[in-house]
Amino acid sequence: MSAPLIVGVLVAAGVFLLLRPGQLRLVLGFVLLGHAVNVVLLAAGGLRRREAAVDGAGPETVDPLPQAFVLTAIVITFGITIHLLALLRRRRRGRGQRKPEEEEA
Repeated sequence: MSAPLIVGVLVAAGVFLLLRPGQLRLVLGFVLLGHAVNVVLLAAGGLRRREAAVDGAGPETVDPLPQAFVLTAIVITFGITIHLLALLRRRRRGRGQRKPEEEEA
């Protein structure tokens, strides 16, 4: 019950930030949506332990595939976040700092 609630709150906050003006809010909205996707992937894989794959008598194990998907999603979300922050920084640095020779070209 807690995973759907967490996903709902993260998606609602992410969409709210995406619809607000300002680039930093846009970046934070994407970050929250990325976290929501990670929780969905973990919840889709099951939050409880499962039986061992070989004989069922061994210790309980967890399915590693959803964890691998979440790790990949974390790396992709981190890369997109860094790219968006670099674009934001470049845009803010570029304001008012152009030389007159560059404006004519």
